[in-house]
Amino acid sequence: MPRIIGIDIPKEKRIEIALCYLYGVGRFTSNKILKETGIDPNKSAKDLTEEEVSRITNLLQKGGYKVEGDLRRDISQNIKRLMDIGSYRGSRHKKGLPARGQRTRTNARTRKGPRRGGMAIIKKSDEKKAAPAK
Repeated sequence: MPRIIGIDIPKEKRIEIALCYLYGVGRFTSNKILKETGIDPNKSAKDLTEEEVSRITNLLQKGGYKVEGDLRRDISQNIKRLMDIGSYRGSRHKKGLPARGQRTRTNARTRKGPRRGGMAIIKKSDEKKAAPAK
């Protein structure tokens, strides 16, 4: 498996698709990188030479692309900044709720997590049965 910026990319896929396994690289950026390095997008990832892998790695590091750790760090710093200044979006991030205006009365399960168990309703007839007789 070729390693690019510390990530193993799948060897059976075309390099155009395999580059998308890097965080921050989509199809458009993948094609742009391959065009700049002069590598055929239809080539399989296992067929890449060491020289081609190093060209891709150098371009990602020096070409102004934010990928993997740098991008993750920037995103988390932006969210932390919003929380520190006390903005509405920051408060939504703190509470673990959707930050972009979605409804929360129903849905929003991705952000809110699994439903908590509802309150157990005890019927009055059950209470009478459970109460000891005098």
